[in-house]
Amino acid sequence: MLTTKDILELLNIIAPFDIAEEWDNSGFQVGDLNREVKKIIVGLDVTMSLMKEAKQGKFDLVLTHHPLMMKFENSIDFNKMPGSAIEIAAQNKIGIISVHTNLDKANDGLNDYFAAKIGVQDTRAFIKEDHSSMPSEEAIGMGRIGYLKCETKLKQLGVKIKEKFGLNYLRVTGDMQLPVKKIAICTGSGGSLTDRFLKSGADVYITGDIKYHEARRVEEYKKGLIDVGHFGSEHIAVDLLADKLSQAIQKAGQNIQIIQFKKEKDPFTIV
Repeated sequence: MLTTKDILELLNIIAPFDIAEEWDNSGFQVGDLNREVKKIIVGLDVTMSLMKEAKQGKFDLVLTHHPLMMKFENSIDFNKMPGSAIEIAAQNKIGIISVHTNLDKANDGLNDYFAAKIGVQDTRAFIKEDHSSMPSEEAIGMGRIGYLKCETKLKQLGVKIKEKFGLNYLRVTGDMQLPVKKIAICTGSGGSLTDRFLKSGADVYITGDIKYHEARRVEEYKKGLIDVGHFGSEHIAVDLLADKLSQAIQKAGQNIQIIQFKKEKDPFTIV
């Protein structure tokens, strides 16, 4: 049998928790580390719809990309999040684990997965970090930078991303006919790395949550920018986590049911 603690250790191999950002709250969120796990449901966010699905399906563990709690809570109110999720977890003996910025930064993690889906090759960490616990050849760090096999136009790249990730829309800054080949990527919210992109030599920056003045800076430099949105760049974490964990469990000689929660939607609606 595998316990919540065993699953946590497998996830630590996939995306070591010690490489997470200092402000992040990746890892064990709620539950009993010694409880046996037979069924796991994987989602992007710890939402009430996900927790209700976990309760109804009698899942033992909820695994998400975004943590249940990003900061210290002064009190836990069962009538609102995160208290309502904690109440369901406690009453139904459901554990919660989140794998956040460590999955973003890990070798073969979320940024590598995103890059591979749009054909970006020869990738390295956009913001390289040194971690003594990791092999030196591994690309550990925030974001990725690499090259398309063939040069394309900014508009064509945007259309390809929409199709690959099933997006209804995305925002593009720059000349739509701009030739692009060197690509910088940061899944999630990457606006703070805009200046690093402008100094990187990359032709286009693909990320989410870009602000107006950041877009203006890219425009002034005559570069390209594709804002796929936070949800748009990270909903694929559900597929990645489910696949990686499934492989790790099989390798350990165990058999656990892993279900992907696909009912989540982007919180923004374009009208």
